[in-house]
Amino acid sequence: MTLREKAAQMAQIERTVVCRDPRWGRCYESYSEDPEIVRSLTTIVTGLQGQPPADHPHGYPFLASVRDNVLACAKHFVGDGGTDKGVNEGNAICSTEDLERIHTKPYPDCIAQGVATVMASYSQWNGEPLHASRHLLTDVLKGKLGFEGFVVSDWEGIDRLCEPRGSDYRYCVAQSVNAGMDMIMIPHRFEKFLEDLVFLVETGEIPMSRIDDAVERILRVKFISGVFEHPFSDPSLLDVVGCKEHRLLAREAVRKSLVLLKNGKKQNFLPLAKNAKRILVAGTHADNIGYQCGGWTIAWHGDSGKITLGTSILEAIQESVSVETEVVYEECPTEAIIESGEFSYAIVAVGEVPYAEGLGDRTGLSIPFNGSDLITRVASKVPTLVVVVSGRPLVIEPQVLEKIDALVAAWLPGSEGMGITDCLFGDHDFVGTLPVSWFRSSDQLPINVGDANYDPLFPFGYGLKMFRSDEGLA
Repeated sequence: MTLREKAAQMAQIERTVVCRDPRWGRCYESYSEDPEIVRSLTTIVTGLQGQPPADHPHGYPFLASVRDNVLACAKHFVGDGGTDKGVNEGNAICSTEDLERIHTKPYPDCIAQGVATVMASYSQWNGEPLHASRHLLTDVLKGKLGFEGFVVSDWEGIDRLCEPRGSDYRYCVAQSVNAGMDMIMIPHRFEKFLEDLVFLVETGEIPMSRIDDAVERILRVKFISGVFEHPFSDPSLLDVVGCKEHRLLAREAVRKSLVLLKNGKKQNFLPLAKNAKRILVAGTHADNIGYQCGGWTIAWHGDSGKITLGTSILEAIQESVSVETEVVYEECPTEAIIESGEFSYAIVAVGEVPYAEGLGDRTGLSIPFNGSDLITRVASKVPTLVVVVSGRPLVIEPQVLEKIDALVAAWLPGSEGMGITDCLFGDHDFVGTLPVSWFRSSDQLPINVGDANYDPLFPFGYGLKMFRSDEGLA
């Protein structure tokens, strides 16, 4: 599904964030721990908005076509991927140099492409809330970086400027607007906001010039979006939602994002044989579309089960193997089942439950649902491939890694499970490499490429191939 078919006029790109600690519950919203990778992938702005002409003025928002393109929102400015201990909405403790080198790095490229809006972060930088930081929102973003679109708050973001939240709302309004916030997301008490804003302008606490600047920026974006002439998206575009072409593209994205972390003990274990006599499929994530999709799918935090159309890993396996192959599926097989027959191999799919934002914050990152125990029980009796479905690396204990025959990081593949079996059964090779460092234990966190004493389980950039001799580091 494209954004235009979803009847959207603005997309919130979360990919300008550089996640430096996987304990953070929004880590899967980041492309990488490496700011250069995140910076290079800001080309999504052009993908959404279109390519600005060479003479387009720097920093001004751009939209190529009202029908075919959507406005982009780069978020969250800035440093939310670097909070202490990965706490959501926490405090990023770092120098100005590190803030610029790591967390601000993707933004100049977004601005050069004419990104329309930027959303402020819930987090703090050295104790100062971003929603109240005139230095970062006005001096840096609008001044130094030359951003001419509008800055929007996060959902009830200004309420977080006092404790209890929103208790001194007039203070929250004054702090955020004077800092450079142009548009405020207010889901409930907009009348109170208007009342306080008018009071603050009339008393001079918020200068009229600040209001004029905000209005100019908002109207600038509205004019290029065509919202005055075409306030609604074209409903005819909905006819292609979920079409075959789009599902094939999603399937391709799945297989290209997979990372092969282990392939055999003494010789390659993958690709798997399609004509095996009998195979075992197990694990909490083998037949669960909701788990494959993760958070922000259908519901805020996602859900479990058949929440949307798609193909589970189990269904993809059943579709991929020979009609003569017996596929035995047990989410949590007993010892009796594991020992009941001669399985050619087992595929165990484990991982995280869906989550979003702070609900995903975790201090320990072991495999949920006693996943390591399940893997060990199966792998002790049957040659085993493990597929990890997660928004971040999880702890793979040494004894587990030694016992299994192959390991694939599938991340959050979404609805197209066939993208996974495309690689498992050898129709396509693995091409993905790790955009993050896969740690040995949670005690190592945070760990990032370039650190002193860098010693991950699998290093940044690691990824194996099945059919090439140049396996290992990419």
